[in-house]
Amino acid sequence: MGLQMQRLRNIIHLALDLDGTLYLGGRLFHTTIPLLQALGRLGIGKTFFTNNSSRSTSQYLEHLRSMGIPADADDIYSSTLCTIDYLRSERPEIRSLYVLGTPALQQEFAQAGFVLRGEDTESPPDAVIVGFDTTLSYARVCQAAWWISRGRPFIATHPDRICPTDKHTLLPDCGAICKMLSCATGREPDIILGKPDRRMLAGVMRRHNLRPEQLAVVGDRLYTDMLMARSAGAMSILVLTGETTPQQARAADPQPDFVLNNIGELADLLADSRR
Repeated sequence: MGLQMQRLRNIIHLALDLDGTLYLGGRLFHTTIPLLQALGRLGIGKTFFTNNSSRSTSQYLEHLRSMGIPADADDIYSSTLCTIDYLRSERPEIRSLYVLGTPALQQEFAQAGFVLRGEDTESPPDAVIVGFDTTLSYARVCQAAWWISRGRPFIATHPDRICPTDKHTLLPDCGAICKMLSCATGREPDIILGKPDRRMLAGVMRRHNLRPEQLAVVGDRLYTDMLMARSAGAMSILVLTGETTPQQARAADPQPDFVLNNIGELADLLADSRR
């Protein structure tokens, strides 16, 4: 058995990216359900793992279940949850927030116990949170820029520049929104959470009491999924069903541990590694 297959044999949990890996937009890949069934047979755990902060945990559960993917709240770890964990563990002095994000993102922070500030400039927030805001309005961009320009901590939920979609359009994501704010204020985010920040993977490992060598990150992006896996010492498995092209995958340095056409191939590899 080769070295990579020996490492794969030690994997007991997968951090599975969602959009671009299990589905694209609203289209479920035909290889997704067979992989999840294989994980059950092999006794391998899973976490659905996403940078997309435009949806709440409950909305992700609804979305997954609507496509026939069984999931519970404990199966999901998002950049929103990573940001909440960061604020609680490393910035406990931050209690009030101006959240440039969807109502779902704002609700997640409110339910976690944070006070949300509105448009009242007489009540400054402790920090500005910027997420993937599909409800973006110019007025709220101006308000976020104002507080950032006044020196409030500028925290991004994740760095993604675009969000994958199966529609004929381009979806500017959190990273693009942050660039607009940086251009206006002259400030870059103080911290960018989500993938590839190691805190994202640390959250999964804490939940499931895992060591890095027991965990594989499965995703479609070199600069988030694969970079984070390498920096944390986890196995990196790239699938070519999302953002990364075969040419980009071949040019990657260092190479992911595995480059697969789709996650269906991963089911076969996991089974082979345990024979």
